[in-house]
Amino acid sequence: MKNSFDREKLKHLTKDEESLNEILNIIQESLSENYSKEELIFFEEINNFFVRTSDYSWSITYSNDSAQNFISGTIEKLTGYKAKDLEKKPGQLLFIVHEDDKGEVKRIYTEAENRGKKNIFKVIYRIINKDERTLWIRENICVKRDDDGNAEEIFRLLCNISDIKEVESELRESLEKLQELNSTKDKFISIVSHDLRAPFTSLLGFSEILLNEEDLSREERREYLNYIYDASKTQLALVNHLLDWSRLQSGRLQIDTQRIKLRTMVSNCVSSLTGAAIRKSIDIKTEISKDLHVNVDDRLMQQVITNLISNAIKFTPEKKSVHITANQFKQGMVELIITDQGVGIPEADQSKLFRIDEKHSTAGTKGEKGSGLGLMLVKEIVEKHGGQIWFYSKEGEGSEFHITMPEAKNIIMLVEDDKIVRSLYLKIINMAVPTYEIVQASNGYEAMTMLMQKSPSLLITDHEMPLMNGIQLLEAIRKRESNKNIPVIVISAEFTKEIKNKYKALGVDYMLPKPFENEDLIEQIQKSMN
Repeated sequence: MKNSFDREKLKHLTKDEESLNEILNIIQESLSENYSKEELIFFEEINNFFVRTSDYSWSITYSNDSAQNFISGTIEKLTGYKAKDLEKKPGQLLFIVHEDDKGEVKRIYTEAENRGKKNIFKVIYRIINKDERTLWIRENICVKRDDDGNAEEIFRLLCNISDIKEVESELRESLEKLQELNSTKDKFISIVSHDLRAPFTSLLGFSEILLNEEDLSREERREYLNYIYDASKTQLALVNHLLDWSRLQSGRLQIDTQRIKLRTMVSNCVSSLTGAAIRKSIDIKTEISKDLHVNVDDRLMQQVITNLISNAIKFTPEKKSVHITANQFKQGMVELIITDQGVGIPEADQSKLFRIDEKHSTAGTKGEKGSGLGLMLVKEIVEKHGGQIWFYSKEGEGSEFHITMPEAKNIIMLVEDDKIVRSLYLKIINMAVPTYEIVQASNGYEAMTMLMQKSPSLLITDHEMPLMNGIQLLEAIRKRESNKNIPVIVISAEFTKEIKNKYKALGVDYMLPKPFENEDLIEQIQKSMN
């Protein structure tokens, strides 16, 4: 028969780091020198758990002792209950075990307490602590048995593994998402590979006819060339969308945001689609305030807006209209709305619009074709900017697409080294644009630092400044892509022809000689804002 655990020593051990080695030593000394493989693994796992967490407690049950059970004082740290309180509860430690896990814990306890040969047990379960929080516990059980296999003493080590379980849960969720994404991409590749091959039937077929049939009429040749042209356009759009989407997904397509006047950007998109609108006699109406600015990648966001307007034209019958409006949305965001009087989207197809694994492409009211990937790319670009996209549509009544994008606040940066003069300019600027935010810099270096954090609507700078004059400041500013289009007003007591030419080369259209009337600066500010 194996010796008993040294109970008296164990009863006095209640502190984590101090007690670990002593607990292990006491248990090992109490067992026979010929440890079984199970016992050695048990000690190793106890050590591993103590390395990972100091949230532990232990208890010991004496089958032949009137005390019956002893719970270490560290149980309070783990559960919120004092050891003496738990010892009085029905079932003691079982009292705090989660109801769904009690059955399994009881089964393990019963197996450990009954006659047998197995000495090492493990069980993972949840407890409800005194604060009503759920914690995950891993309990390692070591049983001392007599020669007949009866349990004499049972040592239980409870370790809080909630952090480990939380990581496990996060990893499991991540794995499930990755598996879902992988499955979705497999389906997407299957769809795209089919679409990449499909147009070549027309391209090769009609090309072969044109090459081999010499007796074709001019009208037939023109018809076949139109088929080839349309199929090529569709194929090119598909490839471009696919490449852009792939670059966005991989991070190879960088988003270079800058301050852009929304009305100008939308106007550029509308201009590129004027031909398509004229061919269907569709009137495009735009209502966007000149004061709305957004902080976006110009090329990518133009791609988004052009796609949405193009779709509106595509699905709108002849002699109808498309309406584009924009307003401030939630804090720091602008909402753009594109409304058409088109055929609308059937309810059964609405859930397919932005899905990577559900390609949806419908011919327009005059047979216009699309790649079927445009809206998926639109959604990706909008979300990369921190915005959202959604729509309302009813079959036969048209559609309304909404996108949000980051707002660029209206800011004027004033660079002037003379404090009194700067104060005067501040008053004039407030008279011209009272709702604009004004940031001040006393020199060019200070202005450059501010420009790293804010992109202003307008820069007003004095020419003659210490350390860095206006030309040097503008040269440094224009090196950054996002600062190339910032309008600038330069103020100087003397503008020589050489100085003027240098400023014009740097894109400065507004130069104001001193002295000037307040109205002169106000006029320059208002001109630069239009």
